[in-house]
Amino acid sequence: MLPAHFFFLSELAFVTSHLSGIKISYHPSPTPLLAPISPKFLPFQPLARRVCPFTGKKANKANKVSFSNHKTKKLQFVNLQYKRIWWEAGKRYVKLRLSTKALKTIEKNGLDAVAKKAGIDLRKK
Repeated sequence: MLPAHFFFLSELAFVTSHLSGIKISYHPSPTPLLAPISPKFLPFQPLARRVCPFTGKKANKANKVSFSNHKTKKLQFVNLQYKRIWWEAGKRYVKLRLSTKALKTIEKNGLDAVAKKAGIDLRKK
């Protein structure tokens, strides 16, 4: 008598031959494939991206050109700085990571106006 999973594998071989080379794998295991994950051990942790929250500036793709005119891909990152800025409405300092362009805009227009335009709530930070 043949094991039960043999019939499944022969059926699977038939299906793969009709799907023109698409590979389907079957691994019988006693544990379920989608086990519940506790929130403490998530596979993807959120990271601080190199994007200015006020202006939306992000890295630019560019070519590094050598003397022999050989071009190599590179990233030009935004000039992000950690700054403590006095927030007049909240009567406290707010620590922000923003681009130098956003710093100049904040000096010109004020922190409240720039944060409101960008849709950032300063009370959280």
